[in-house]
Amino acid sequence: MSKIICSAAIRGAHKIVDMAEERFEAALKKYGPEQAVAFPNTAYYLPIIYSILGAPVKQLGDMKDIFQECRRLLPPHVTDRNWLPYLAPALDAGMATFFAEEMFEAIRYIEDPDFYTKTEDPPEGKIWLGAADDVIFRKRGVEFVDGTAPGFAAILGTPADPEMAAKIAIELQEKNLYIFMHEQTNGLNMPEQLMKQKVQLGWSTRLVSFGPTYTSAVFAIGFACRVAMAFGGIKPGDYKGNLIYNKDRTFAFVMAFGPVSDEWYANAAGAINWGFPTISDWDIPQVLPTGICTYEHVVSQVPHEEIVQRAIEVRGLKVSVTKIDIPMSYGPAFEGERIRKDDLYMECGGGRTMAVELLVSKDMDEVQDGLVIVEGPETTDCKLGAKLPLAILVEVAGRGMQSDFEPILERQFHHLINYIQGIMHVGQRNIMWVRIGKQAIEKGFKFEHIGRVLHGKLHQEFGAIVDKVQVKIYTIQEKVQEVMNLAKGVYAARDERLGAMTDDTEDTFYSCTLCQSFAPSHVCVISPERIGMCGAYNWLDGKASYEINPTGPNQPIQKGNVVDPVTGQYEGINAYAMKASRGKVERVSLYSLMVDPMTACGCFECIVTLLPMCNGVMIVNRDYMGMTPSGMKFTTLAGMAGGGNVTPGMMGVSKHYIGSRKFLKAEGGLKRLVWLPKMLKEELREKLAVRAEEEGVANMLDMIADEDVGTTEDVVLAFLQEKGHPALNMESVV
Repeated sequence: MSKIICSAAIRGAHKIVDMAEERFEAALKKYGPEQAVAFPNTAYYLPIIYSILGAPVKQLGDMKDIFQECRRLLPPHVTDRNWLPYLAPALDAGMATFFAEEMFEAIRYIEDPDFYTKTEDPPEGKIWLGAADDVIFRKRGVEFVDGTAPGFAAILGTPADPEMAAKIAIELQEKNLYIFMHEQTNGLNMPEQLMKQKVQLGWSTRLVSFGPTYTSAVFAIGFACRVAMAFGGIKPGDYKGNLIYNKDRTFAFVMAFGPVSDEWYANAAGAINWGFPTISDWDIPQVLPTGICTYEHVVSQVPHEEIVQRAIEVRGLKVSVTKIDIPMSYGPAFEGERIRKDDLYMECGGGRTMAVELLVSKDMDEVQDGLVIVEGPETTDCKLGAKLPLAILVEVAGRGMQSDFEPILERQFHHLINYIQGIMHVGQRNIMWVRIGKQAIEKGFKFEHIGRVLHGKLHQEFGAIVDKVQVKIYTIQEKVQEVMNLAKGVYAARDERLGAMTDDTEDTFYSCTLCQSFAPSHVCVISPERIGMCGAYNWLDGKASYEINPTGPNQPIQKGNVVDPVTGQYEGINAYAMKASRGKVERVSLYSLMVDPMTACGCFECIVTLLPMCNGVMIVNRDYMGMTPSGMKFTTLAGMAGGGNVTPGMMGVSKHYIGSRKFLKAEGGLKRLVWLPKMLKEELREKLAVRAEEEGVANMLDMIADEDVGTTEDVVLAFLQEKGHPALNMESVV
């Protein structure tokens, strides 16, 4: 801990103990040792002293032993020769500070019983409420237990600008925190600044004006101690239990404005005992290493515009978004809703326009929590039948966030957006498709509301790892292209993470049931060599998802004994498929198109289907809108392959899986591929060239037909015969 801070805290503690003891001696002479002392209408005597020492201070004379304890706790002043005071002495000094201040305030109640209002809200002409009585405590304290109020901000001083003071207070209120106000800065105090802005004070608005001096900070700390004893079952005198309870359960912090005096340092050191850090706008030394507090202990020079978010980050408070503020209904009941042609107002992606969605993690200072921007036309600027490009870029930050978690959070976009009534989301990554219904537009839906949903729900569902979420939505081509370029690099890096892992080296695969709302009997099985057909989840993603949410859609499956190594059937996989599909799917082959192929929902990147005349298969990707040699376009094929049905000869796959050594292993692998769109061939050229080399057919890509060759099976067959495609000499696939 900084020598400057330790020295100042110890100096401040000595001053405060001296001041309080002097007042005690004077009161003792005036009122006698049997004078009753208490905070009015409270059951816990002087709660900090009672909770930490187990000593009930009932009379003035009881304070004598407590002052002796303060003297024992006070370390000597720091000298120039003592170059590195330890954290422990400063914390002891902070504890002595709170004991002394609590007795100081108790004596104030004797000497000036009307100094504090002793009410829930300030009456006309008075603003200082003093310690909360038991009626207020019982009413408000339970909120610190049930999560209604995650914690409090103990504010020392105030910003000079009343408008900024109000902005900070309201931002804290929006985080469901209580605001406990103390002390002044250059003659100004926070409650009066708020009153200038017509902001209502009191327990009812969570803006609690405890007292005009730093000594009233004990009302805030005492409130936390009372919560631990009353609702946490912590016994008086169990100081360790009380401190740990508050560190882990009460997300409180000190927010200091303006010059920091020795006395403020002493109070800050005291708060650190409870795991409550200090965040200041002033130029003071920082204490950044973790230890007593969850993260940093003292953070300084924080701009007023950033101080609330920085305080929340430092304390480790997880933002709770209880209501998604959008004009449409929202919930799982709407996840499977379809937007048919007659209901459609406008759409983005799905091959009609360029569309992409991406989630990336950033450093804390690069993300502004709650920021949602829309650049380009809004829905209100669009006419019936409009088709817009769309990019949804979500940037998150969190102490517990890892890059491995990015695709897990990104894949949640599918159901989170589908929960919006009147909105349909299909696909993922750069093949996603959003359809917006007429009723949603009538109710006032905007692209901005997608951002609000993603911000709120990612906080709700992934609060353990996400501290900040900002959403950028673009509906102009050049910005969408920028995000697309970024996304392709990110996707490629994710796909390469599997390295040398194979299905044979791992005993555990992972399920994915995210899309069962569209296809109740569909079960996607993810293995190292076969990533999810949506292309968004590989084996590592499934593993990470399970670590984040053990009861979520990605569950481990012990593959068990091999039933058939060629088709890729395993006892454990079949048992899981039977259970997860509710008996609809009895067996799953991971490597076969013809024998028990895996079911599909509708989010696959590509469809593989049989071309019987060619003794091979064709693949068509979602972005290709033209005719195929099967006589059907992608949309028609998707209707046949999806829905959770087992359809031999037709299967949904990811682009990445096409380059896998396990691709259609039972049917002969890559040598069966006879047709695919030119755009897909170029996208996969490098991967397919490597696989073709491994298969001993180096010029394989030149033998695969595309739409320039033809889109009928007889034309494709003639091309294959001309090129000598290996599929023509393989065993019949039917």
